[in-house]
Formats: sequence, structure tokens, C-alpha cells
Amino acid sequence: QVQLVESGGGLVQAGGSLRLSCAASGRTFGYASLGWFRQAPGKEREFAAGISGSGGDIAYADFVKGRFTISRDNAKNTVYLQMNSLKPEDTAVYYCAVDTFPRTKVPVSTANYDYWGQGTQVTVSS
Repeated sequence: QVQLVESGGGLVQAGGSLRLSCAASGRTFGYASLGWFRQAPGKEREFAAGISGSGGDIAYADFVKGRFTISRDNAKNTVYLQMNSLKPEDTAVYYCAVDTFPRTKVPVSTANYDYWGQGTQVTVSS
């Protein structure tokens, strides 16, 4: 059974940093694209960042470019999201997800992802 477990969320002041981790178990995903999405109250879940299986393709939503960095450690079956210069509008539940279809380009639609974590809350105070 596949499980994705996020950690690293919390409360931080504007301008601060957090590092999210997502550990996968039950299956190895060295070939799969891994993504981070977020969902704020009353809003749809949206793509934040993603990385292809090889790490050769990385995609970011415009609202995180220059502030967030996604990385992966295939040996640990883990994906990370380093979040710097956080803003109050970054407040959301952050989810990691796995796209098991082998692709060279990172998909940005939730429909392409097969497995999801339970989410971790990130709250940025002003």
C-alpha cells in the first residue's frame, strides 16, 4: 500500500522559511514525477512545484518562482520543498503527490497525480 507522509509545516512569520518533506513508502518512485500542491480555505487545490523522475524537468507556479525550491532524494524516496520569503498568502495546506505515468515533463494538473499525502498546514503570519 502506497503512503505519502508530509512533514515540516507550521506557523512562521512573513519573510521566514520552512522546509517540507514528503516520504513515500510501499513503492519506489524513482521514475515518477513528484509534485507539491496547496489548497487555501475556500479555494481549489493548485500546483506549486514539481520535479520529474530524473530531475531533468522542474516546474514552478509563477507565485512561487524565486522563493521555493523543489528537490528529491530517490534513495530516500523523498521529495522536499524549501520555502523562503514566505508571505501570508502562502498560507494553505500543502500536499505532495505522485504521478506514476512516466513522463519527461512535469504535469501541473491534479488529474495527472495518482497518490496524495494527507497534507501539512503552513500558516504565515503578517
